[in-house]
Amino acid sequence: MTSAIRLTPLDNTIKHHDHDFHQIVIGLDGHAEFEIEGLGGRIAALSGCIVPANHVHYYEGIGTNRQLIFDLPDDTPALSGIHREHARLFDAPRFFALDEPLHTYLNFLVQELAQPQAAQGDLLAATFLGCLRARLPQGSANAAPGRRRSLDLAALDDFIQRNLERRLSVADLADRACLSVAHFSECFREQAGVTPYQYLLRHRLTAARRLLAESRLPLNEIAARTGFASQSALSHAFRRVYHQSPGELRRRGTLQDRRGPEDTRHHLAHSTKV
Repeated sequence: MTSAIRLTPLDNTIKHHDHDFHQIVIGLDGHAEFEIEGLGGRIAALSGCIVPANHVHYYEGIGTNRQLIFDLPDDTPALSGIHREHARLFDAPRFFALDEPLHTYLNFLVQELAQPQAAQGDLLAATFLGCLRARLPQGSANAAPGRRRSLDLAALDDFIQRNLERRLSVADLADRACLSVAHFSECFREQAGVTPYQYLLRHRLTAARRLLAESRLPLNEIAARTGFASQSALSHAFRRVYHQSPGELRRRGTLQDRRGPEDTRHHLAHSTKV
């Protein structure tokens, strides 16, 4: 798939969603508020945020605003092949500011998008991602091979299970491990084979599925007990992974198989946004 670059304002109402592609949002005019899995910040002109794929994010435009948005699927040329190292930008959500050279490139990019025959989006995106990655700290990218810290996944599992109702974020897990979010995310993905957010989502969905099987709690109560922001957020994630809603699963009595975390992990790895 190819990259998409677009100019758009954000509504002045709080909205939230997630999607199966990475995203970078950069302010051109006005302001916007973002919260990405518990990490919050404000975007002003020439500052932005990185939204990794499948991370639930809340956003709201403040007054008149205009944003430059990069939509970047995993397999876009800007993140694969010779540019595959750019994908490390999306190990964790973060906010950033643009320096003067990137400001100049951004002006060129915006002008280029206005041309009838604009340059290929993947080329523009790859150039920007390479420049941005060179400017942002890469956590443990310079650590010597073989000396990466081993995470206590059993302790993290216990922490997650005891705190599911808190709507845990990746930052909460990183704090528990006494690491920065970027360093923790990199270590976690190497050790567990999935991102911390996918791991959290696996625990939430497994717990929600168990409550559906073992109780008659209403869906909004199950959502609250398993860390989802709302019943609709639970239903959205559940449908994407299990290909049916929680209500449908309960009504059809298909919970007898009691899929465990490994099955949920398989579904998470192959699910797509609906």
